[in-house]
Amino acid sequence: MVRRLVLGCGRAGETVAGVVSTWGGDLHAVIPSESRIESIEGVADVTRGDPADPETYPDDVDVVLVLGDDAAENLAAARQARETFPDALIVACSGGPASESPSALGDVADRVVDTERLLTEHLLDLSTGESASRVYRLLHVLRDIDGRLAVVMHDNPDPDAIASALALAHIAQTVGVEADACYFGDISHQENRALVNLLELDLRNIEDPEAIDEYAGIALVDHSRPGVNDGLDPDTEVDVVIDHHPPRAPVEARYVDLRSDVGATSTLLASHLERLGLTPDRTVATALLYGIRVDTRDFTREVSESDFEAAAFILPHVDESVLDRVEEPSMGPEVFETLAAAIRNREVRGDVLTSGVGRITDRDALAQAADRLLDMEGVSITVVHGFMDETIYVSGRARGTDIDLGEALRDALGTIGSAGGHADMAGAQIPLGILGAVEEASTESLSNVVDDVIAGRLFEVLENPPSSPNKGTDADTIAFEFPLAEPESE
Repeated sequence: MVRRLVLGCGRAGETVAGVVSTWGGDLHAVIPSESRIESIEGVADVTRGDPADPETYPDDVDVVLVLGDDAAENLAAARQARETFPDALIVACSGGPASESPSALGDVADRVVDTERLLTEHLLDLSTGESASRVYRLLHVLRDIDGRLAVVMHDNPDPDAIASALALAHIAQTVGVEADACYFGDISHQENRALVNLLELDLRNIEDPEAIDEYAGIALVDHSRPGVNDGLDPDTEVDVVIDHHPPRAPVEARYVDLRSDVGATSTLLASHLERLGLTPDRTVATALLYGIRVDTRDFTREVSESDFEAAAFILPHVDESVLDRVEEPSMGPEVFETLAAAIRNREVRGDVLTSGVGRITDRDALAQAADRLLDMEGVSITVVHGFMDETIYVSGRARGTDIDLGEALRDALGTIGSAGGHADMAGAQIPLGILGAVEEASTESLSNVVDDVIAGRLFEVLENPPSSPNKGTDADTIAFEFPLAEPESE
């Protein structure tokens, strides 16, 4: 359980604290007497006092949020928090004009948010700027679609893909274009199934690829290339692409919104809704917030200011009771079996753990096993793999390491399959037949062959870590000189 501490609570701080209070875990606050925070549900304890006084702090915290309006007071509180909790993540607002060097707060906090600059930029951007141009271009493309639009998620979609598809379908409908949220494969992860069931989502599972021909337009969300991690023909003409993953090959569409500086594609769709003045309904808002939370691991992984702003925008419209129920679903036996096999078959070299679980029936179980194994002492990288339907699936996780896992998997496995992702979350898919005459092999011998190939290639690459990936861009047409590789779907 994450333990968070709010120090000070200025004008913006109350809104931030309100958003943070919905994330679960323990939330404590130390605020001056004039601040207001008691009305916010979810704050376990509020102490009136000096935010820079360590006597007012709880025993231990994981995250410290310094949210006062005064720059000098914020600096003092951040310095004391760093001294008291040296291992905590500290995020601090700059407050008003600082009496010391602006870099002083940055020397203490892990992340500094310049509130005055953000406010100014936001006001200037309300009617001009790139975000306004971006949303107008999107509407222009949508209005030009003469018929029904298929908003296609990646295979076995995760909450971010599901929410993004719902939001884009809603935007399309506001300009008179009917749209369906579509996917290939299965929704097998128990939390993803719970989200679909509790929100009673109407998603179209496309089993026959030719069914896509009935649509007049195609949009891709949370991935960017047809035929890569979806069931579309690679030559499919695409009208809209919205994704937060960095592309590894040219992306072609009439409208492209690729921004890898945000934590979730749901953030991009929420920003479009806000820009258009559209209020998301309960279903869309709840799905979007959950999509952001999952992809940023409750705002602790690759999170940006835009993710916080998107969460603040949609929070008033969210059904929190649904989120509570989504996050506590029963775990199917196949997940436990995969986790047990991953623990039993693990191989650890230094801080890297690899494990082959053999034949699987649920590919999402690999991601869950990789997440759980990352909690093992001394392990900072986990890679779990298994095979089904003539394909080897690989899921990797990383924490607290300089290795870019997406680049590592791409270098290790990209020549025999499709691989890539983020620095701390990545995956790969490899045709099983590429390993030889596997059809004639027993499951046990096949598992051994797969283990040798995956582990051998991965450890070889990790001896010479790859460089950091290129970032995405906002341009309408993107081209990179990298081999094809797509991030893992959750």
